[in-house]
Amino acid sequence: MSNKTPLNPDLGLLLIRLMVGTVFLFHGAQKLFGAFEGPGLEGFSGYLESMEIPMPMVSAILAALAEFVGGIALVTGIYMRPIILTTAATMAVAALKAHGGAFDINKGGMEYPLTLLVVLVGLFFTGSGRLAMAAPKRKSE
Repeated sequence: MSNKTPLNPDLGLLLIRLMVGTVFLFHGAQKLFGAFEGPGLEGFSGYLESMEIPMPMVSAILAALAEFVGGIALVTGIYMRPIILTTAATMAVAALKAHGGAFDINKGGMEYPLTLLVVLVGLFFTGSGRLAMAAPKRKSE
């Protein structure tokens, strides 16, 4: 076994995509549907309003969709790159606006959303790997 070549980079990418995708599906479902004891759109919108985020309900819908749809894209690998751009932007706002006062998560800091942001950026550059579902093919005319 060579130290120069990973055992299976596609399997590694799949594991990362599945875990991070599950995290985004979970949090997106909390915000969109109130699942898993989440706040739902009303509660999430109220939270955004308390932070003086413009158009809190629209922002809540867009952020929740970015997380939920981003989770689907990560799990499947379909259209992952363009979709996770919005998810990454959502994590950048979360890191800076909601958690920007500190780094330590125990002090309300940004380490968790910042970690998710960096993983998303890394996946943007690496791609989904070969262990991803294929995007639908366009019918030729």
